[in-house]
Amino acid sequence: MPETGGGRPEARAPWVIVSPGFHRHGGMEKANLALAEHLLERGTPVHLVGHQVDAELAARPGARAHVVPRPRAALLPGDRAIDRRGRAVAREAVAAHPGTRVVVNGGNCGWRDVNWVHYVHHAWTPADAGAPLPLRLRGRLLAAAARRDERERIPGARLVLANSELTRRHLLERLGVEPARVRTAYLGAEAGWGPPSAEERAAARAWLGVPEGRPLVVFVGALGHDARKGFDTLLAAWRRLCDRPEWDGLLVAAGGGRGLGRWEAEVARLGLGERVRMLGFTRRVAELLAAADLLASPARYEPYGLNVQEALCRGVPAVVSARAGIAERYPAELGGLVLPDPDDAADLAERLLRWRGEMDAWRARVRPLGERLRAHGWREMAREIVGLVESGAPANERSAAPVAATEDL
Repeated sequence: MPETGGGRPEARAPWVIVSPGFHRHGGMEKANLALAEHLLERGTPVHLVGHQVDAELAARPGARAHVVPRPRAALLPGDRAIDRRGRAVAREAVAAHPGTRVVVNGGNCGWRDVNWVHYVHHAWTPADAGAPLPLRLRGRLLAAAARRDERERIPGARLVLANSELTRRHLLERLGVEPARVRTAYLGAEAGWGPPSAEERAAARAWLGVPEGRPLVVFVGALGHDARKGFDTLLAAWRRLCDRPEWDGLLVAAGGGRGLGRWEAEVARLGLGERVRMLGFTRRVAELLAAADLLASPARYEPYGLNVQEALCRGVPAVVSARAGIAERYPAELGGLVLPDPDDAADLAERLLRWRGEMDAWRARVRPLGERLRAHGWREMAREIVGLVESGAPANERSAAPVAATEDL
């Protein structure tokens, strides 16, 4: 497999991190990149096993990238390749340095050291009734494989890191992980993503073609066939609102995915073409949030909710489902922004109406939470994780590390 790196002999025990990727364009990938950056900054060599590794990260002294090509046809073979390569790299590193630490993500690799869980497949059954039959069948197979991998690989880890108390609860209740082995470490925030200046907001609105004074609600998330993100609930609520003469909001949905065309057709079918704009995939989320007045995230299952956190950091109020991990960080005074039932479009519409009547007040109310979230940046998250690993779980020399059942998968 291709390997790249910044060189330099490994004088101290390295870490091996097995992740889908290490880059800034996805929540899990961004988190793993931040952990790797912190380790390298403190002089710890890092093996990076994934499909995509940021070129700048791979070139840093002490970094060694093991890039696993992603098959075009299916996700499952790619996941198996990540597992095989991750275990091979871990075996080699542990043989050379018995104190090596190995961090895997959920069920992606069968190595029993540290498992950093960002998503619990046992907590969600895909709701993809609108998908073409071949995609539904493929989704069922992938979901079943993911659940099997979770059962085999997560409970036996020395230390399990959860990205929220919601995730921790699911690990205990759905997978039977021993409570003493699980620690919660919230995802870091973009420390520089504060409330926008007037000039930045004006430029962002000009980019979108939205005049100042028109309420702008945004949705940020993947638009696949699975209804997990709750975009159908948001559209149903939006249709109710647009029937009311006093409602003047514009909805901009940012996100790509296999279901994007289906959702574009649904917007047209509902006659919302003038009130809903489908932006598609974009890397300009910071600008989108600079222009926004509110983010709506009525997800049916969300282990954490990095999109919500980023909005709050930018000073943007966010209506969030109670089934999202980040909702547990909302103080009582923001309870009006928490949607108890993500299937209740009528309730969501009423909450949006109440927000519209107090837009400035809600922006002021969320400011303290945004400041607290920004204070726990990616570097602080990485320090916390390293501290938990080094103080909590024994290193690999103490016991056999691979999961034997997955050796030949």
